[in-house]
Amino acid sequence: MLTLASKLKRDDGLKGSRTSATMSDSTRRVSVRDKLLVKDEGYYQGGKFQFETEVPDAYNMVPPKVKCLTRIWHPNITETGEICLSLLREHSIDGTGWAPTRTLKDVVWGLNSLFTGEDCDTRQADSPVFTLSFSLFKDLLNFDDPLNIEAAEHHLRDKEDFRNKVDDYIKRYAR
Repeated sequence: MLTLASKLKRDDGLKGSRTSATMSDSTRRVSVRDKLLVKDEGYYQGGKFQFETEVPDAYNMVPPKVKCLTRIWHPNITETGEICLSLLREHSIDGTGWAPTRTLKDVVWGLNSLFTGEDCDTRQADSPVFTLSFSLFKDLLNFDDPLNIEAAEHHLRDKEDFRNKVDDYIKRYAR
């Protein structure tokens, strides 16, 4: 399902086969690129989505910066890769934003929640894993408070056409 989590461990807390550190304005940053593979569920099934995670020196006091490098049609991810995920917000009134107790593993789980949320119905609600995921990552696939308004409105107008566009993007960009 997810490979990024396994690449983020080392004595100093970071490791990756595609990790690079650079000096910029006396700030060391670590950038990790990896793919999130979506299993056979939901709109994004079969897609392979690449993310870049930039971990600043001030981590764990500030959240990492994450960008989706794969073009996608998603209500919480813009076509340029910006991601709306509450736990990546440095300041949050509702308490779901970044906290020093959060880890990069939480980020991976949060990203996964963005791809599995549309199937949030009573069939899955009985699952303890679903309940845990839903309570930790309230973003899920959010059509009510989207970053990509056009994608969310598209879903509300025509779910079948939305699915077709998602499928087209997966075929063109996420294989």
